[in-house]
Amino acid sequence: MAEAADNLGDSPAPARRWLRRAVVLLAGTPVLAGLIYVPAESPAQAAPAANGSSSVDVSLDSLAPSAPVKSDTLTISGTVTNRGKETVTDAHVGLRVGQRLTDRGTIDDAAERGGFRPGSDSPEVAGSAVKISALPPDVAQPFTLKIPVSKLGLGEDGVYQLGVSVSGETDSRPDEQVLGIERTFLPWQPEAAAKKTQVSYAWPLVSATHLLAQTGSDELQTPVFRNEDLAAELRPGGRLEQLVSLGSQLPVTWVIDPDLLASVAAMAGNYKVLMEDGETVRGTNQVVAKRWLAALEAAVQGKKVVALPFADPDLASLAHRGKNVSGSLGQLRPATDKARQAVETVLHVEPSTDFAWPVDGALDPAIVNVATSAGAHNVLARSDTFQETGGLGYTPTAARPIGAGATAVVADARLSKAFEGDMLSSEKSTLAVQEFLAQSLAVNLQDVDAQRSIVITPQRMPTTSQAQSMAEALGVLGGGRWTQASDLEAAAKAKPDPRATTLVPGAGQYPNSLRRQELPQAAFEKIRTTQITLDHFKVILSLPERVDIPFGNTFNREMSTSWRGRPDEARAYRDGVQDYLIELTRQVKLIPKTKAHLSGRSATIPVTVQNGLVQDVHGLVLRLKSTNPTRLMFGDKGEADQEVDVRGGHSQSVKFTANATASGPVEVVAQLYTKDGIPYGEERRFKVEATEITSTVLLVIAGGVLLLVLAGVKMYASRKRVAARAAAEESMQPSDPTPDTGPESNSSSGTGETVDR
Repeated sequence: MAEAADNLGDSPAPARRWLRRAVVLLAGTPVLAGLIYVPAESPAQAAPAANGSSSVDVSLDSLAPSAPVKSDTLTISGTVTNRGKETVTDAHVGLRVGQRLTDRGTIDDAAERGGFRPGSDSPEVAGSAVKISALPPDVAQPFTLKIPVSKLGLGEDGVYQLGVSVSGETDSRPDEQVLGIERTFLPWQPEAAAKKTQVSYAWPLVSATHLLAQTGSDELQTPVFRNEDLAAELRPGGRLEQLVSLGSQLPVTWVIDPDLLASVAAMAGNYKVLMEDGETVRGTNQVVAKRWLAALEAAVQGKKVVALPFADPDLASLAHRGKNVSGSLGQLRPATDKARQAVETVLHVEPSTDFAWPVDGALDPAIVNVATSAGAHNVLARSDTFQETGGLGYTPTAARPIGAGATAVVADARLSKAFEGDMLSSEKSTLAVQEFLAQSLAVNLQDVDAQRSIVITPQRMPTTSQAQSMAEALGVLGGGRWTQASDLEAAAKAKPDPRATTLVPGAGQYPNSLRRQELPQAAFEKIRTTQITLDHFKVILSLPERVDIPFGNTFNREMSTSWRGRPDEARAYRDGVQDYLIELTRQVKLIPKTKAHLSGRSATIPVTVQNGLVQDVHGLVLRLKSTNPTRLMFGDKGEADQEVDVRGGHSQSVKFTANATASGPVEVVAQLYTKDGIPYGEERRFKVEATEITSTVLLVIAGGVLLLVLAGVKMYASRKRVAARAAAEESMQPSDPTPDTGPESNSSSGTGETVDR
């Protein structure tokens, strides 16, 4: 009957639920619980507590040891708070040990029980009571119970329910009654079991997206973070710091998003942070990042490391929405390749990239196809997806062959979800730890001959308090009394249970709650648009890797599972990536031009290309096109092309020869193109004003030229006559001249001076 109840524990049918509860009640009868010590109850304890059974709140803040042995003393601490309107007098807190719970289903039912139930709840353990003189309304009173384990009356190995109750009197009810109770579980396995369950615990190191696509717009490509939230997680006491610190002491398999490593490595160097006003400031948490990376590197040495695809893409969203958008599924293979490289570079260990992890381990055939498309052979699923149909009364081994060489590694749902919710309060943490240990022991006590291998995959991003509770529970399991530590690779290779179901649920069985959180198809369309823009941009760059690498990583980040539940933030991130890329492309542009003048029938027109990037651009083609080729042409046709190369941070002027056939304005269109003919950037339009040369103007110019020619001829003739006269006078002079003695001589001398001048 116990085995049947365990099998029914996974069924939601009301009839089966009722039957399971009936099993719990029957287990409390003397016939089935004869080994349990049941001391006699006083009439007051046996009587129903009417409306008073929940008037005092009992909080269990600690229970130690969580899994005691015979020589231990059990210590339970907590508080009691009177929620009623009357003061409780003659109060005391006592411990009650319930019947042995024989299977996982009865543990589930016991965890749901509410107030005190006379006849079902056991009497107080003798000598356990702690007196409290008075409980005024809304005042919390601490208590501590200390009881030797030998006095608890524990029998066979198994799980026992503990109840801590408070009893007392009020003015309206002067008889003693139970006013409140809180229950928990005590796993009892004082000696090591002959057969132990192999447990593989996935320890997730995943964070939200922190890095932007943009850089510091400098030669060093300084990374820019959305905010300093990552630094807060890395600091001592932060979520990620605690995960590394706690995980380093535990036998776990590290499941890491390599984007987190890349982001922290970026923070370890020079980085900037985007402010609300759009400006960036210098980051200052390099020491924090370096310290965390060093601690993680030390923690993973000698441990198994599983690397998720880069940025932990949302496999279900890709399978249900992204597959309809060209190029979306093609992102997975590069993401897997980058994952291995990032882990090896940062942590210096070789990771396994053979595991895919859909959200909450929920599967359908489309998700399996996408999950294995990048080369992973193992898909981490969860047992609330694989509902058993073979009448199993036990928890089967995790590995399930699902066809095409793929294996579903099915994690135990109860244990995986044990620490979800708020673990900030010590009471919730204590109760969660005890129930987790109880369920793990119940698995090992199931009547199965073969040793089994189970897997536990907790929530993707545990809070600090959740991680601390997880670590506390795993620390107890580390004692090895009923479990044996294993890893995910070993669990995936374990021999499957032939009776366990291997049928992947159909698409109609995928949870609607998860489907509503998926990235919409519009998200993948936006990513595709950005990818096309990037492809057109890269072809003109001399160093395309400067944009290809950061934007390629960003495309993975836009598909991240971490965006679930944050649709507005995800949309803003995608828009920001696209806007930044467009801003980069606009750094290469045509300088606006309003008008150019063309005097005559032919002239050159300059057009300037500006490159505001830090790297050179090449392979651009500048085309000038006349809107009226009959009046203005470039060369012998209406348009002309020239290739353009521009150095980073410079401008380049390109000259085109234009020919006008008539005067007046003509509009010209200037447009940049990539080599493959794709328009690049905005076109520029300007007017060319052509001025026609008339016949009158030509006559005036010709007359001016004629006057210049005539003046030159006249000057030439005059100089020729002066030269001839001088030569004649020189020939008339005697060869042996006499001294100048008279007026004639003086006259000749004067004529000679005139010629010489």
